[in-house]
Amino acid sequence: MAKRKRIKWWIFPLLTALTISIPKVYSSLDLKWMIEPKFTPLVYEAVALPIPISDFTKPPINPNHIIIMDRSSKTILWDKGSKNRVYPASTTKMMTALVAMEVFDLDTVITVTRGYLEGQVVGFKPNDKITVDQLLYALLIQSGNDAAEILAENFPGGRAVFVETMNKKALELGLRNTHFTNPSGMDEYGHYSTALDLAHLADVAMTKSEFAKIVALENAVITTEDNQNYIVKNVNQLLGKVPGVLGVKTGYTVGAGQSLVTLVNRDGHEVIISLLGSLDRFSDTQKIIDWVYGNFTWVDSSQYIQGL
Repeated sequence: MAKRKRIKWWIFPLLTALTISIPKVYSSLDLKWMIEPKFTPLVYEAVALPIPISDFTKPPINPNHIIIMDRSSKTILWDKGSKNRVYPASTTKMMTALVAMEVFDLDTVITVTRGYLEGQVVGFKPNDKITVDQLLYALLIQSGNDAAEILAENFPGGRAVFVETMNKKALELGLRNTHFTNPSGMDEYGHYSTALDLAHLADVAMTKSEFAKIVALENAVITTEDNQNYIVKNVNQLLGKVPGVLGVKTGYTVGAGQSLVTLVNRDGHEVIISLLGSLDRFSDTQKIIDWVYGNFTWVDSSQYIQGL
């Protein structure tokens, strides 16, 4: 006769304990999860996706660093060396403007204390009294280094804290390959960005109505509090000449070469073009614009979602 297996002695106390405790646990829980769906359905927001419509050839252009991004879907249409750290030149001033707008009231009046001669300047003179808003026009239209330095020097804590705040903002925006050492974009060791980071920076900056309004202007008259006028002209030669161009920022230094970050809108489709290290930034950008809108169409993404 087979020998019967003996049940371990501790099984009975365990079963008894479970019998007593399980009802108590369940009675104390919110049991809605048993009757409600165990997941929340995903809600997709339909966006227009750029789809190539031809076997196209990229335009013959020379920049070393290019990123072309559909603004709505963040689809990358062309990437060439976009993550390489290089001198950003005056495209730096996009961040200078963002920081200034976040800290200063636009109607704050600043007194100019000295003259500025380095690089591109508007020519503000000592004792000029000028609002932050007017300095932003000088900064973003004529790319005035003097406007950048005036804003930085009058920042709470001074120029060094202003630059530190620029770097904090870069980290906040996820610009991991960007670091600033000055507010104007002059070539310095440790001052760098990438075509990709600058495209994302432009995307954020153009959500600010004051910023977007200024960079779209071909020229403006800046008036100081004592009625001294300075006429500023936008360095961006594409404004008013190439349909759909809305800005954003030019840049040039010997070390950086020619730089240009552009937002263009045609038929409601916005594309950001960021190119650094060009020999002819305006011609290159115009070729890219023609290439994008001639070789892509935008399709409602909802049809892809329904297919899935």
